[in-house]
Amino acid sequence: MTNQTDRPEEPAATALNESHARTDVLNRLRRAEGQIRGIQRMVEEGESCMKIGQQFSAVRKALDSTYLRMTVCFLHQELETRIQPDPIQKVDLDLMLKDMESLLARMG
Repeated sequence: MTNQTDRPEEPAATALNESHARTDVLNRLRRAEGQIRGIQRMVEEGESCMKIGQQFSAVRKALDSTYLRMTVCFLHQELETRIQPDPIQKVDLDLMLKDMESLLARMG
């Protein structure tokens, strides 16, 4: 049996600390929440399954893009904290992460 004190300490979970990134993610989630409420109304009102399915698809895409955005923001935040790039490296890092986000968005 392993005692809790015998385990190596796990790193603390990191939050999304940048306020503009947090605001962006929250705004995207609020829009998705509105879309889900719209789907609920459509079901209650007896809309066609095809129309409801289209809305489900839109919400899934919105959530996927929000997850990607949050992940890239988190990665950006962590890289800046751990690497502490100089101003020129910071510009390069920003451009690289924007390119990476664009490429990953195309996969979905």
